[in-house]
Amino acid sequence: MAVQEARQDAATGAERTHKGGCTCGDCPHGAREGHRRAVAAFLRRRDEFAAGQGLPAAVAHSASASRQWVSEELTQRADAVAERGRTEGEAWLARLWPRTACAVWGAVVVLLISEALTAIGAGWSHARTAALLAALVTGAALTAASWFHRARGGALAPVIGEDNRMSTSRTVAACWALFAGYTVLLLAARLAVASDPAERDALLAGLGLARGAGLVTVLAVVCGVAVLVRRVVGLRVLTQRLQKVPAHRPYAADLLTDDAGRGAFADLQYVALHAAALLFTAVRLARRPDRLPDLPWGLAVLVLVSAATYLAGKYAEGSRAVIFSVVRSREPGDLDGPIRTGDDIEIRGTGFVPPGARSADRLARMVVRIGPVDVHVPLVPVTGGFSNPTDTVLTVPVPAEVEPGSVEIQVVTAAGVATNRCIVQITE
Repeated sequence: MAVQEARQDAATGAERTHKGGCTCGDCPHGAREGHRRAVAAFLRRRDEFAAGQGLPAAVAHSASASRQWVSEELTQRADAVAERGRTEGEAWLARLWPRTACAVWGAVVVLLISEALTAIGAGWSHARTAALLAALVTGAALTAASWFHRARGGALAPVIGEDNRMSTSRTVAACWALFAGYTVLLLAARLAVASDPAERDALLAGLGLARGAGLVTVLAVVCGVAVLVRRVVGLRVLTQRLQKVPAHRPYAADLLTDDAGRGAFADLQYVALHAAALLFTAVRLARRPDRLPDLPWGLAVLVLVSAATYLAGKYAEGSRAVIFSVVRSREPGDLDGPIRTGDDIEIRGTGFVPPGARSADRLARMVVRIGPVDVHVPLVPVTGGFSNPTDTVLTVPVPAEVEPGSVEIQVVTAAGVATNRCIVQITE
């Protein structure tokens, strides 16, 4: 039913191609509008089911049958919404590259205006010309990179991680590397236009390690952190100590939050301190454009402590999905008894819902392995969300295909991570 409605929505959107409210993917805003409408329709339907509305008469008499029917219906609708989301994410990335190019050249224009204003009274200098030439070369390089990576976000493609989120470590490293490259281009342009041998010697001396030791150290550390974080996260995912679920598209907020969208202290302090240090270094370069900016060692050590804190936070991030216990789910008024075929069981533990996997399509991918049978966890809607599954409790029925006796139970999360096995006794 949900698939048919999605097709009908697509056909209706095709009739309104490039008009107001278009929901197709042929125009710049069609995918976004289609995803927005699909999400709104899904939330409305979920709340209707939570209120007990919209159930067919054939299943309304049975609590288990109605729960299963609602879960299947929501799963199909969630898959349609997820497909819309992926389409919207791809379209958003594809149209991002002109924006990144405009932002780059906007920065060049701002530099030109600021140089022209500061030149009033002081006069135009070779340093201002060199700074503008370096900005033009940097802007041209970033624009070319945006074009070649136009399908993956333009100039932002190198800082988007494998999970389709903005990478904090890569973004910080890219900012420092971009600033260092611009500084070298500025000094190279000044060296090219310098006619006085003494001025050329001073520029070459300004490139000495003694001048830029702090900058070089910080650049080396942040680049090393970016590489090491990728390795650490990859190994923790392989060893199932960290669960990673891809996002539909990257957001700027990813730089300051974890995968679940909550503010992360390690990321926040890393970005804030490095932004302040980078601004200080840029001011030093503007005041002395004849040499590498000498980053004071006190500030450099502060930045290195921030990097160490961020790296430690990555090592401490995440945990295994673990089953603590399995009990028979008991409704009010039911008699106590053993677990039998057809009963609902309650699985208690932690880490069942990975960060960033609270959407309905991800929750519907959760599976409980009861002996040889894989049971999909039913979605139980409530107003504003779902009461099942949760991060600490799952409720599933014991299917008739499970043989009585000792049975191993294992949870497979939306990230594909399998928990430990818990043995329970099922009676006839």
